[in-house]
Amino acid sequence: MTIATDLGTKVELTDERKAPSRLSAIGRFARRNPLGAAGGAVIIVMVLVAMFADFIAPYNPVANAFDRMHEPPSLENWLGTDQYGRDVFSRIVYGARTALLVGFASSFVGATFGLVLGVASAYFSGKIDLILQRIIDIFMAFPLIIMALAVIAIFGTGAQNVIIAITIPFIPRCARVVRSSALAIRELPYIDAARANGFSHTRIILRHMIPNVMAPFLIMITAFVGQAILLEASLSYLGLGVQEPTPAWGLMLQGGAEEYAESAPWIAIFPGIAISLAVFGFSLFGDALRDEFDPRLRSL
Repeated sequence: MTIATDLGTKVELTDERKAPSRLSAIGRFARRNPLGAAGGAVIIVMVLVAMFADFIAPYNPVANAFDRMHEPPSLENWLGTDQYGRDVFSRIVYGARTALLVGFASSFVGATFGLVLGVASAYFSGKIDLILQRIIDIFMAFPLIIMALAVIAIFGTGAQNVIIAITIPFIPRCARVVRSSALAIRELPYIDAARANGFSHTRIILRHMIPNVMAPFLIMITAFVGQAILLEASLSYLGLGVQEPTPAWGLMLQGGAEEYAESAPWIAIFPGIAISLAVFGFSLFGDALRDEFDPRLRSL
């Protein structure tokens, strides 16, 4: 009993020591990268708003109220109403869910496929690497928005198709970055030792190479989320993304950016601010992660 109690006490002390170390690590990160910390704060707020949208939004985001169209910001409607009488604040709050769903889903899936292709290309090298890199060059020759438009033209509109359209252009970009890191890892002694022990190619790639290229993988995911949010807003603005009545920031811009720019500018201003904050937040946080993981930049 005494030993168990002593062990229990040691475990508790260990857990108590870990909590301050995590907090001190966050504090060091914020001091070294204040802009990255600000971006992380924006991301946390955005995630919380999306999670608790049902409690934050005062009105139904899809309920029309034609007797309250184009009302300016007031105590009742904090950010005014749109051309259908819907509360702009409620639609922005629920639009965070759409932005995060499309952003995280497309960036994670695209970066994951790119991770596997990049590591496999670096490991096998030779003709496989040559063929994969030429295919990646073809895809990277087109801008993100052009590739997304081409995929939308094939699969059609809708949230799922938007995710697919944004995922496909992300794959070659992540594969190229991961391959550059995997090429150096392939020449390390423990990879040669794994081959000498008779390990399969799959085991070497999954167990020994992929875990050592997770730093650029995580950085690419963070950077891709901001790009995906901007791409989703662009496609929705063009009428090729998420469709009405789904709350989406790009759709809100489509409905109010041109026709009501003078009579009801709040319809487009506030969704534009939300898109800008989200993109800036993920971009700043991604740059801070890159600086944190790169030992050369960290030493500087």
